[in-house]
Amino acid sequence: MQLDSFALNPALPVVRADLHGSPAAVPWVVSGYLLAAGALMPAAGRLADLYGRRRMLTFGAVLFGVSAALCAMAPTLPFLVAARVAQGVGGALIMPAGLALLTNAAPPGHGRRATGRALGLAGAATVCGPFLGGVLAQSASWRAVFWLTVPFAAVTAWLARRADESRDASAAQSPLDVAGAWTATGALVCLARWLEHVGEWGWAAGAVLLGALFVRAERRSPAPLVDLALFRNLPYVTLTAAGAVANAATVALLYVLPLTLQQGRGWGASGAGVAFLAPAVALAVGGPVAGRVRPGAAVSVMASCLACAGGALWVAGAATGTSVLVVASTGAAVALGVAGGLALTGTQAVVRRERAGEASGVTKSVLTVTAGLGLALTGAGATGGVLPSLALSAVGCLAGAVLAAAVAAVTVAPGRRVAGRGRRRG
Repeated sequence: MQLDSFALNPALPVVRADLHGSPAAVPWVVSGYLLAAGALMPAAGRLADLYGRRRMLTFGAVLFGVSAALCAMAPTLPFLVAARVAQGVGGALIMPAGLALLTNAAPPGHGRRATGRALGLAGAATVCGPFLGGVLAQSASWRAVFWLTVPFAAVTAWLARRADESRDASAAQSPLDVAGAWTATGALVCLARWLEHVGEWGWAAGAVLLGALFVRAERRSPAPLVDLALFRNLPYVTLTAAGAVANAATVALLYVLPLTLQQGRGWGASGAGVAFLAPAVALAVGGPVAGRVRPGAAVSVMASCLACAGGALWVAGAATGTSVLVVASTGAAVALGVAGGLALTGTQAVVRRERAGEASGVTKSVLTVTAGLGLALTGAGATGGVLPSLALSAVGCLAGAVLAAAVAAVTVAPGRRVAGRGRRRG
């Protein structure tokens, strides 16, 4: 998923020229995928718990690969957008099912490290994606970006079939909460659109209305899509919210740094790509590091990571020299990579294993939807230089650090435990 997403961005101008698409339609090649993936993850996570994580992961990988092939053969831009939406559906099935399957398949106490290693592979795809996308678009075709995804999807499906099946046995006879699925999906679509276009308050109103209907549906349902007790699990909520802040800052950094090096500092595309490798590699190692953090320390480490990232982003935004910009950005990327990894490994460690798909679906949905906030921040960077977007990201990280530190102080008070069976809720 990461390889496909990040490899496509450099190829978008070539896609528009080849398919003769309108400028307004081209962003939907990315937005359509993100909307489908982010909005459907809560429902996909619960489907994995109910009907089997291995089954949902296999189906998601097959759908992802087939839709990638359709993208590669797209004759028109509308066809490509539709295929990308289908690919987003496949991605929505893959992520929560894969994380929950790892959590349940790993021996007790080893799930965090297994998830961290998986996140490290995703980070490596982030590093390779833009480079591969640019090379393929120039030397072969933008369609090769999608063909590259097909064998990876096939390998994922094959490996998934070799894993042991797991599900929430206590809810095996429960039907999917359809009302909850519809209202949750609609609310997330509205929220994602509003985060990308903050001035359009109709989307915000729609998100609030559908969110209220979702809460009402969950309270009335005998088998809710998302158990509302999940949101009373303070470490889970804190790690998810802080991870959303880190993800938005990461997206801003990923887009603004290459843009600044090329447009603000006069670097060529190849030089900017080489300079960007250091922050990208720093992001990639964050997952394995996060996997080694014990659950009881996850919120405290998250607070420290956000504080470090906020300071580094502020220095990067104020930097006048290129070397300071790159070094500060690399420091921010290290902290953001660990914070992003903790949002997934840490949340899985503080919920019941049988509802791991539901929890990972909610967390991944929040992270994906709030990526739109990072994209909105890059708009400020594109028009006003690097300072506005990175400064806003720094403020968000510092605010998140203060909140996480306050929660850490409460949850590690004498007589309280962050992790363990007595603390696992949701």
